[in-house]
Amino acid sequence: MNHSGGESDDEGTVQITKDRNGIGLVVLRNHRGASTMVSLHGGQVLSWKREHRQELLFTSSKAFFNPHKPLRGGIAICFPQFGNRGSLEHHGFATNKMWVIDQNPPPLPGDDNGKAYIDLLLKPSVDDMKIWPHSFELRLRVSLAGDGCLTMISRIRNVNSKPFSFSFAYHTYFSISDISEVRVEGLETLDYIDNLHNKELFTEQGDALTFESEVDRVYLDSTDGVAVLDHEKKRTIMIQREGLPDVVVWNPWEKKSKSIADLGDEEYKHMLCVDGAAIGKPITLKPGKEWTGRLELSVVPST
Repeated sequence: MNHSGGESDDEGTVQITKDRNGIGLVVLRNHRGASTMVSLHGGQVLSWKREHRQELLFTSSKAFFNPHKPLRGGIAICFPQFGNRGSLEHHGFATNKMWVIDQNPPPLPGDDNGKAYIDLLLKPSVDDMKIWPHSFELRLRVSLAGDGCLTMISRIRNVNSKPFSFSFAYHTYFSISDISEVRVEGLETLDYIDNLHNKELFTEQGDALTFESEVDRVYLDSTDGVAVLDHEKKRTIMIQREGLPDVVVWNPWEKKSKSIADLGDEEYKHMLCVDGAAIGKPITLKPGKEWTGRLELSVVPST
C-alpha cells in the first residue's frame, strides 16, 4: 500500500485532505474500518480508532489550535528534546513545524506489507538552525495494519559535519475509562526518575502501577512491552518499542489540571500518557549516521 493518496487495495486506503484550519491531514483506513488521522502540523497523530469506531487516543475538549503549540492530545513527536531545557521550546520544535509528505523515502525493509501508510519528512528551517545549529532529516512513517495495529517509525539522520545529541519521545495520550480504574504493567523493578520529587531516582516496587494522585515519571532502560489495562473498557493497549529504552508515565491529576489552560478540569480522569522515549541518556549521532525509534500500539480484549 503506497502513500500517494487515493489508491486502495484490500488492505487499506490513504486519503490526503485538510482540517478546518486548512492544514494538511492524512487519513489511513484498513479494510475492517479501523482508521488513524495524521496532521502535517507536527506530524502529530490526532486519532486512532478501532473497527467499531472506538477512539483509543485522548484529545482535550479544550485543545486549541495554535501554530506554535502542539494540540493537547493524540501522539506528538518530541524532538530534539523532551521537557524544558535551554532556549528550545517545551518538548522541542518538531511538534510545532509543518511537515511535508515524503515522496521518495528510503526503503524500510519489510514494513509496508499489507499496511496503509504515509511517510512524512521534516528538515530544519533557517530559524531552527539559529536556535539548534544542526542539520538533520527526520522521517516519520505512520502505518495502520489490517488488524488495526498502529506503528510509528522515526528515522533521524545527521547531515551535519559534526556530531549532535538529542532526546526523543512519542508523547502519547491514551483515552481511558477512569484513571482510578486503570493499571500499567511491564514497569516492575525498573528504576525511574520522579519529576515530582526533584528528579530523584527510585525503583518500582509494585507489579502494576495504579493511580491515586499526580504521576510524572521516566522509567529507564526497558526493552519489555508495556500494557495499559482498562478494566471498564475491557481492553488492554500493548506498547512495544525499539530504540526507545525509556517510558514516560504522566497524569496531572486534579490540582495541576486546573492550571493547564487547554485541559478540562475533570479530563485528567479520562487520559493517561504513556510515552515510548529516549531521554534518560541523550542519543549522539555521528555525521551521516541514522537513528531509528519504533513504536507499535495494539489492542487486545481483556477482562
